[in-house]
This record gives sequence, structure tokens and C-alpha cells, in this order.
Amino acid sequence: MSDNGLLSLTSSMAGDIVVIHVNGVLDATTREQFSDYLDAAADDHGPGMVLDLGGVTFMDSRALGLIVHHWQRSTTAGGNFALISVQYPNSKVMWVTGLSERLPLFDTLDEALAAFAA
Repeated sequence: MSDNGLLSLTSSMAGDIVVIHVNGVLDATTREQFSDYLDAAADDHGPGMVLDLGGVTFMDSRALGLIVHHWQRSTTAGGNFALISVQYPNSKVMWVTGLSERLPLFDTLDEALAAFAA
């Protein structure tokens, strides 16, 4: 667990996929905490990763860039990667940049895991 008051990060496992639960602000003030947590999760659990963004209250372009980096890192290493529970009002940057059309977005963890199995 990682919590600095602005951002709380926890993780759980769904089979061999680490699920990272993100709650709070993803911006310049929390970028290093978010980056370190994602790096540690990938190092500890392998390249498969799901980010549960249902608790995100705000996301800026730097955070989105970090998510794209981990998406590329995961898929390059042969892992599965998905974003779940993304809330448009709090993550508008995904739609403004057009990345919502490219990133693997799912409503639920079950939908993401089913897509991985397909």
C-alpha cells in the first residue's frame, strides 16, 4: 500500500495478473509515487497488469503518459494490460488525446480477464 493523502495505491492478484487500485489524484504531485508503485508491481508480479481507475478524482497528461508507458512495457514483455472502471469526468485527458480509442478499457475486472483469455 502507498498513501500520501492525495493518492492511495493498493494491489491484489487475479490469477497471475496484478490489479492496482488507484484512489485520488494522478498529477505532477503524485507522479513519482504512482510511477514507483507501478514499477515495483511489474518487478514483483511480472508484466500482466490491470489498473482499476474507478477511484481516480483527477488525471493529467503526465499520468496518462505514465499509463501509456506501462501499457507498452507490459505488452512488449508479453503481458496483458487493461484499464477498468475509468470515469470520463475524472479522466477527460484520455478522450481529449484520443487515447481512449487505443487503450484497452473495460468496465469491470471480469471483462478485462475475459478479454485476456480470448
